[in-house]
Amino acid sequence: MSALSDNLVTFAILAYLIAMIGHAVEYALGNARTRVATAAPVRELVGAGGGVVKEPPAPVAEPPVDRSARRARLAGLFGVGATAVAAVLHLAALVTRGLAADRMPWGNMYEFVLTVTFIGVAAWLVVLWKRPSLRKLGLFLTLVMVLLVATAELVLYVPIVPLVPALNSYWFIIHVSTIVFASGIFLLGAVPAVGFLMRNGYEKGKRSFPYTLAKRLPGAAGLERLTFALHAFAFPIFTFAVIAGAIWAEAAWGRPWGWDPKETWAFISWVVYAGYLHARATPSVRRNVATWLAVLGFLTMLMNLFGVNIFFTGLHSYGGLD
Repeated sequence: MSALSDNLVTFAILAYLIAMIGHAVEYALGNARTRVATAAPVRELVGAGGGVVKEPPAPVAEPPVDRSARRARLAGLFGVGATAVAAVLHLAALVTRGLAADRMPWGNMYEFVLTVTFIGVAAWLVVLWKRPSLRKLGLFLTLVMVLLVATAELVLYVPIVPLVPALNSYWFIIHVSTIVFASGIFLLGAVPAVGFLMRNGYEKGKRSFPYTLAKRLPGAAGLERLTFALHAFAFPIFTFAVIAGAIWAEAAWGRPWGWDPKETWAFISWVVYAGYLHARATPSVRRNVATWLAVLGFLTMLMNLFGVNIFFTGLHSYGGLD
């Protein structure tokens, strides 16, 4: 089962890469514009007797089919299909990993990243099912999937080992499942947040890179609303996860909070995301300023996930890295 899980992760990475290429082709072909045929002007001819004779207009040809636009749409739909296939492979890798370990597959940094990224892509497919017009965000989502899942496989991979004694508790499922779920939604929320900043800049007249990509994104207002909806959904779950972690810490270590590095960065992330939601609800704060806070919150989550496990040691050092 362990070897099967490893192979499924590799296939999932390849599928995400193929999906990203499909979306990239959609962007590349997105410049095509529908050509509209116009009627030929009526010409007036002067007859021999000085009279004006109107020549019948030339027949108007049917507008040519915009094949580039059609191919772009097909490439985008192919990217969505490949993303769905990758998500199925991704889920199968997690299930087989859990069966091989005889536990939930959240025991180390490698498994945690795999689970968070799966939650992110699964949530993306749900969003896309409800709002197909957001398909072009798939380029950025699949790019994130390729980078994070490949990093997990190539850098963070560890063999299956039993849980450390401190994690053998029912709180392992309660705390880690909620923190994983919230992190996956925050991961997805960062994609429209960046897309909004790009598109908003384009709509305000900026044309330099990366705003050359922004003209193919959905409207800024829709991206901003999606960013807020995802963060407003994930924040209460993240809050519950932090509270559940404090209760577990009280039972395991005799204190609910000790400013361990991971606890500290979890608190920083909570404050930044709370600041984003507060700024978003304040009419005097511009939408782009508030959205930058959402992006900053995601960066603090990455720091908590990677930086704390790599550069710091503490009671939460279960990353599995040497």
